[in-house]
Amino acid sequence: MDAGDSSEESPIQNNKKSKSKSKSKTTSKPKASALKQKSPAEFFAENKNIAGFDNPGKSLYTTVRELVENALDSAESIAELPFVEVTIEEINKSKFNSMIGLIDRERIDEALYGDFETDKAREKRLAKEARFQEIQAKNVALGKKVKEPAAAKAIKGRGEASFYRVTCKDNGRGMPHDDIPNMFGRVLSGTKYGLKQTRGKFGLGAKMALIWSKMSTGLPIEISSSMKGQNYTSFCRLDIDIHRNIPHVHVHEKREDKEQWHGAEIQVVIEGNWTTYRSKILHYMRQMAVITPYAQFMFRFVSDTADKTVSIRFARRTDVMPAVPLETKYHPSAVDLLLIKRLIGETTKQNLLQFLQHEFVNIGKSHAERLIGEMGPDFTPKTLVKSLTPQQIVRIHQLFRQAKFDDPSGDCLSPAGEYNLRLGIIKELHPDMVATYTASAQVFEGHPFIVEAGVSLGGKDVKQGLNIFRFANRIPLLFEQGADVVTRTAMKRINWNIYKINQTQDKIGVFVSIVSTKIPFKGTGKEYIGDDISEIASAVKTSIKQCCAQLKSKIVKKIQAREQQERKRNLSKYIDDATNAIYGILKESSQLHVKKKKLMDIKDEDSEILQKVLNRLITKEMLSEKLAQHVEQVDYEMAMEYATQSGVREEPRESIYLQPLEPQKNFIDFHSPVFVFRLIQ
Repeated sequence: MDAGDSSEESPIQNNKKSKSKSKSKTTSKPKASALKQKSPAEFFAENKNIAGFDNPGKSLYTTVRELVENALDSAESIAELPFVEVTIEEINKSKFNSMIGLIDRERIDEALYGDFETDKAREKRLAKEARFQEIQAKNVALGKKVKEPAAAKAIKGRGEASFYRVTCKDNGRGMPHDDIPNMFGRVLSGTKYGLKQTRGKFGLGAKMALIWSKMSTGLPIEISSSMKGQNYTSFCRLDIDIHRNIPHVHVHEKREDKEQWHGAEIQVVIEGNWTTYRSKILHYMRQMAVITPYAQFMFRFVSDTADKTVSIRFARRTDVMPAVPLETKYHPSAVDLLLIKRLIGETTKQNLLQFLQHEFVNIGKSHAERLIGEMGPDFTPKTLVKSLTPQQIVRIHQLFRQAKFDDPSGDCLSPAGEYNLRLGIIKELHPDMVATYTASAQVFEGHPFIVEAGVSLGGKDVKQGLNIFRFANRIPLLFEQGADVVTRTAMKRINWNIYKINQTQDKIGVFVSIVSTKIPFKGTGKEYIGDDISEIASAVKTSIKQCCAQLKSKIVKKIQAREQQERKRNLSKYIDDATNAIYGILKESSQLHVKKKKLMDIKDEDSEILQKVLNRLITKEMLSEKLAQHVEQVDYEMAMEYATQSGVREEPRESIYLQPLEPQKNFIDFHSPVFVFRLIQ
């Protein structure tokens, strides 16, 4: 073979070469992905279920809840009795389209839509409905029970969206004019951050409602606000730049405040589902009225269909408000390395001794000196805080975890109070009897907490069995009830029978409110308190048992009173028979006395009675009347004894509610579990 032949390539060789080239192209290394960042607003928009915006119905509920809780916080912060108006207005598709400037269009291709029904499917459905109606007619003719028609199958896809305008108006503090855009248009910015008891779960408030509005309708939120002493109302219309986490302001202006109103009014249009979450929203408002009887709520649902419109007023029943929760310092046993570093960066104190004394609770000067001495030779009271090395900070953290500290007090907490809890239960449920109890402050993981409990029997709109109402930092918890510490304690750890309470037959209301600087919620939605913290589980059990013990004494007295009534009925039933028997004996004895003339053997008193019977001065009717009077007298004496023991007056009791005093009047309140004594100065 010559050189020219050796330089030529066969078709097979060319084919292999082309394959190897194509293979090398497909196995080339991918380009390195660019580093991306997400803003807080973008994170919550993509994980909206974390904040309670799982679906349109839950989003409507959560929006109402967030706005109501913000309104209560605002009013309580200035010691104003809260008045909160909530309106949900249903917006049909045509009205929504006109709001956003969209023209309604008729369908052109019906088969393109999820609710399209083919001719075959329609015939099948109509045949099925006809068979069902035929069976129903036969059942009616035979007198059998008529079955309810089965619900129609859900349409594939999301279906027709429903939109609602949610408006919440309060009489609270209001907001500074310049702060409004950032308060609503910047996620994770607000006034509730810090170590104190707060109603909020995430610190999002109305910001998440705005994000949901932007995702579902694209419409901005509208805020009107005015503070005391201002002669203008701030009006702001804005939405949020989700990717940059900054407010996008459409209108921000000052308007004349002719009514001298103070507070805030927030209006947002969102996608929702009133039909499926109607009961949850109404239950939330009712339970909020239980835990805050000093507030007045006005709730309205407005619809074009008159029979769907709802209007409910939850009236105020007291003007006694809990104290405003106080911000407190961290307990040494509740801090971690990051928190210690943050406190070092933010402190204004120079040396270590001052830092320990002023940045933590329950560390006095002598205690701080002992702690510094235990840290090692590298630490002195005058060590500069800002110069601490990472190793020294770790040493401080280790000592905090091992050393003994006094428990934090509950002075920074603000429970509803037994008086308010009792009044709220009576106001909304109208039970036959109720008992309340407030436990002393206890501690878990360095955080103080207080448990309040109430147990009621009977009442309006209360089902048989256990009806459990849970509250955390004075807000109702409506979801994931089965895993909650209150539910598990009430159902599994309380022996109701020993308290004369039938767990399945009686109408039992169990109310438990837990307040703390840190509520140990479980789950992403923060809708229940776990059963794994022994301190809280024990406190809940003790509080419920204390209420049950109070009810037991009332139930026992009620049973005794019922037995007395039964005894009276039984005695009254036999009055006629006893009268006939006694009068017959007396009459026979008197006749025998006359015949035998044995006056010497009969006592003077007996002789006198027999003589009166003979002379008909004592008749059967008189004897019956005297026996009836005796039964009444015995019953009255026993009833008076019962009333004395139970503290019940002879006349019927009536609930009396004192009207709120004028603001200019000064007074001092003295609290007890069942009443508040007000001393006017």
